Amino acid sequence: MIIYNVTIKLDHSIHDSWLKWMKDVHIPDVVGSGCFTHAVFLHLIDADDADGVTYAIQYHTTSIDLYNRYIENYADAMRKKAIAKWGDKFVAFRTVMRLVN
Repeated sequence: MIIYNVTIKLDHSIHDSWLKWMKDVHIPDVVGSGCFTHAVFLHLIDADDADGVTYAIQYHTTSIDLYNRYIENYADAMRKKAIAKWGDKFVAFRTVMRLVN
């Protein structure tokens, strides 16, 4: 199992509308690419929320090839949509992990 983790810190001013957009639009679009089996949406509770709220979205896939297909064919467009909608009101940090059993 490969997990593509996106950690996002967002400005308080966009929180409610961003949260709805993530649940209703963005996460379904990413999973809908066919590259991921599902996503887990997490709120980081030990992060300092003074400057904004922090979330992590973990997209699960069965192979590195599917992850690479997402990066090559979909990631750039998805990032551009988010920037067009939210501008500089968020920052994202991405990591890729392999599940260890």
